[in-house]
Amino acid sequence: MTRRNFKTYSSDFSSYLVTPKELQEALQKNPPSSISTDPRTIPLCASWFLPNDGRTGYQVYKEQRIPKARFFDLDKVVDKHSPYPHMLPEAKNFAAAMSELGIRRDDVVVVYDTKELGIFSAPRVAWMLRLYGHLSVHILNNFKLWVDQGYPTETGELYTVECSTYPINDGAQDDKVASFEEVREIAEDSNKEGTEGIQILDARSPARFTGAAPEPREGLSSGHMPGSINIPFGDLLDPETKAFRSPEELKQYFSAKGVDPSKPVVSTCGTGVTACVIDTALEVAEYGSPDKRKVYDGSWTEWAQRVQPADNLIRKTEGE
Repeated sequence: MTRRNFKTYSSDFSSYLVTPKELQEALQKNPPSSISTDPRTIPLCASWFLPNDGRTGYQVYKEQRIPKARFFDLDKVVDKHSPYPHMLPEAKNFAAAMSELGIRRDDVVVVYDTKELGIFSAPRVAWMLRLYGHLSVHILNNFKLWVDQGYPTETGELYTVECSTYPINDGAQDDKVASFEEVREIAEDSNKEGTEGIQILDARSPARFTGAAPEPREGLSSGHMPGSINIPFGDLLDPETKAFRSPEELKQYFSAKGVDPSKPVVSTCGTGVTACVIDTALEVAEYGSPDKRKVYDGSWTEWAQRVQPADNLIRKTEGE
């Protein structure tokens, strides 16, 4: 398969990450009106919480959102036949979800997160949009700052939008997605001489990574894959604003963690959501080659269910 890099095509924004000020100016210039035939700027709320949190993304969307924002349900736009929670849907099902949201292929979509978490699930939804060929996708950095800086918000139920006809892209970029078999081979070859040296970066907390804390999904063993590097996704965010750190800070962090920019990377986490925070941070920092980055879609939920104790592929000690 020919490798293709994600591209963000021309819009009002100069980078993948968008500030609240930039988004507000774009919304005033190109509002998400159903009447307009020109490319519109569409805020897309991708709020999501872990299953043991007690809150739901739709709940916080109703409580406070960017005016005219659509809501992307990360638990519903998935492969419903998979036993794992967030596996990518078929291209036709993704297109159907976009059609129901009234999003057109030429719209400029700005995905954003909850103000409570800052950056969490929005990178996953933005990654999916790009994967299925949407031409102009950005991430708001972030909704917490949008609220703190006094930009307008609204409340209430999801309002009716005029459906669009979103095209089906069957050529989803499989070269951006790592399979269980591929990751297993990487883990089995970990630290062996003569291997490609693909790096597995794990976005889960240090306690889950070392096996000291349980997984949020009952019955799953915690721990990590052999040779993987723990990159807790919260480390990539500013502790105060919960927005992405600066490119220079991210570069320094990845370097200090021993991530080699010359080698390929597979990002993983619990279900493939915060793995995309790592993937986005690598892009923002311009750390490593974009065509050498993948996301392990099944992530730890698939891994812990499919490997066997005799495989010795779940480690419990840092550095193994």
